Amino acid sequence: MKKNSRILLTLCFIFILKISYAGEGMWLPQLLKALNEGDMQSMGMKMSAEDIYSVNQGSLKDAIVHFNGGCTSEIISAEGLLLTNHHCGYGQIQSHSSVKNNLLKNGFWAKSKKEELPNDNLEVTFIVRIEDVSKMVLEGVTDEMSTKERQSQIDKNIASYKQSMRPLKHEEIQIKPFFKGNQYFMFVTMTYTDVRLVGAPPESIGKFGSDTDNWVFPRHTGDFSLFRIYAGADNMPADYSIDNVPFKPKHFLPISLDGVEEGDFTLVFGYPGRTNQYLPSSAVAQTMNVLNPAKIAIRDKALKIVDAGMRSDEAIRIQYASKYARIANYWKKWIGENQGLKKSDAMGRKHKYEQDFMTRLKADRTMHVKYGSLLNDFEKLYKEIEPYALTRDYYNEIVRRNIEIMTVASYMNRLESLYANNGATGYNGFKARLEPFLDDFYKNYRPEIDQKVFASLMEMYVNADIIEGVKGDLAAMAKKHGGFDKYAKSLFESSFVPNKNQMFKLLSADPKMAIESMQKDPLVQLAKQLSDAYDANVSKEYSNLNTKITDLMRIYMEGQMKVFTEKKFFPDANSTMRVTYGKVAGYSPRDAVTYNPVSYLDGAIEKYVPGDYEFDIPKKLLDLYETKDYGQYADSNGKVPICFLGTNHTTGGNSGSPVIDAHGNLIGLNFDRVWEGTMSDINYDASICRNIMVDARYILFIVDKFAGATHLVKEMKLVHPKKDAKVIKMEEPKKKKKRRRRRG
Repeated sequence: MKKNSRILLTLCFIFILKISYAGEGMWLPQLLKALNEGDMQSMGMKMSAEDIYSVNQGSLKDAIVHFNGGCTSEIISAEGLLLTNHHCGYGQIQSHSSVKNNLLKNGFWAKSKKEELPNDNLEVTFIVRIEDVSKMVLEGVTDEMSTKERQSQIDKNIASYKQSMRPLKHEEIQIKPFFKGNQYFMFVTMTYTDVRLVGAPPESIGKFGSDTDNWVFPRHTGDFSLFRIYAGADNMPADYSIDNVPFKPKHFLPISLDGVEEGDFTLVFGYPGRTNQYLPSSAVAQTMNVLNPAKIAIRDKALKIVDAGMRSDEAIRIQYASKYARIANYWKKWIGENQGLKKSDAMGRKHKYEQDFMTRLKADRTMHVKYGSLLNDFEKLYKEIEPYALTRDYYNEIVRRNIEIMTVASYMNRLESLYANNGATGYNGFKARLEPFLDDFYKNYRPEIDQKVFASLMEMYVNADIIEGVKGDLAAMAKKHGGFDKYAKSLFESSFVPNKNQMFKLLSADPKMAIESMQKDPLVQLAKQLSDAYDANVSKEYSNLNTKITDLMRIYMEGQMKVFTEKKFFPDANSTMRVTYGKVAGYSPRDAVTYNPVSYLDGAIEKYVPGDYEFDIPKKLLDLYETKDYGQYADSNGKVPICFLGTNHTTGGNSGSPVIDAHGNLIGLNFDRVWEGTMSDINYDASICRNIMVDARYILFIVDKFAGATHLVKEMKLVHPKKDAKVIKMEEPKKKKKRRRRRG
């Protein structure tokens, strides 16, 4: 029996080559010394790999924090002051807001630590260390094993290894696959749960441009918010208590006041969510031509209805602001992704890569036997899975995501199932976890809006070219009621699910009586019918085909790394800590259009529309602009920079990532990508892939001059690395010229 080719995959990390695209790649920080240090220093970095990631001493990685599992944040003071995006902290800011005390609209700045606001269900996670555990995890795994046998062996190995570990108090262990399951790394983490809101600009700054400017440059958005980590007296994680004290970090980021220039080195450190750089062309074609267009169309309908409701009522706007942004974010991303894939000729590049792959395979009979049929197999499998994948996206987007009440109705079915299988114990256990969710859900829920979304999307579901069996009796029921609008009205009026009081009254009743009422409810019945129809017609077949594709991807990834021995591979993002590096750079997305890399406050003033929820500007900011009262935060031209562009390879999850200069100082805050470059998740192209960052000087300007929260700026360490470097250079003693000895 042949051993799994993990050895070759481990060896791949010693291959060094010139990077094809400056900025491409999401690199594991503990491998930078072997793979990237020289290249990074050739691009202008003045640090060493040890300065970035070290287990034995404080390093940059100790200032980088996973923010609530979905964003990145960073520590910027010795007292645990935490910086992240405004949109990352949006839910917390919203939870403290009301019509009378609207922190979203007015902003918030704690004048002292006593005024900092605690947050339920908010946590931040540090990386203690990262280790390659591939040898242990893949022990006993062979090429002859089936997918199920392979995974079973891996699961046993992981369980055994975790049991053998002796983590310190508060430490947790995660083991994650890389390179499609060809390699495994262990992450030792520590999580803090007492995280308090310190400051946030009004959304007229933090969300300036809102959905119109989302994914678009030039941006003029001060997308930042401030939190603080609190710990017990021993500096270890502790539940919220008034006795907790500000966390003392191993390292925090100084902030540079020198700003950026085109060509400056940029390092982005964070937790990117998910990428798929190594897909075959058949997968990219399906995403571009079938799946993305369907999801775009569904969200387009939902967004128009929600937007109309938000514009009609300020209370609704507050309730739905976060939800709308969440829906719109990926809707616009998918549009830009498709445009970028076409513009960058992603399909042509994939085909060329695959031709090279096949050509090289033909030169090695053994490898050709193992990998030669992969691309044809992918072609067949993606064609076979397409109707199931499309139906799955329709079901997820309509039934599970964009019609809010269907999610709640599905939880009622789960309660029924738990009661049937585990009696009152199972029912009450889930109910205890469900009630806090429901209480929060109804705070930001308007049945009248959801009813309209239901009618529009369910009609779309019935008319879609998807597997017919998943549609249940929707068409017949709509016809019986005289159309989808009337059908939706009837459902929402006759169901207890959209009504908070009725819901909690039912949940307070005896479990048996509550279940009987749930079983009679029309919305609960519909959710069950559609779920059962999906399970019967799609779920199993999609899962089987997707398992085959996933297994082929593991083999294809292995094959690529064996065939392209000169190539330096980086693993796809999977919400683990990564480093990406590049330079400050503008770009030209299309003919006769060029974007400079920096935007200024002047541009925000040009976009200003009084009273508009996207482009309004606070009077205080207008006054500062008129008087040019910029303090130390203007650039050499006397202008306040707001955002800048870089070539860093980022994705979702990099929101809130620090942008670090060549010396290790904070120069910006990552928050977005340009529209044309959102396809970087699948196909990075250096000519148009750009990440968008808030300039650190604008953040300081807003905190200090706009908000008057100067005490927070005093807490930070402000530096001038460029100016200091020039001074040092000027002060270097001149070398004495050697005198020639005269011949005597």
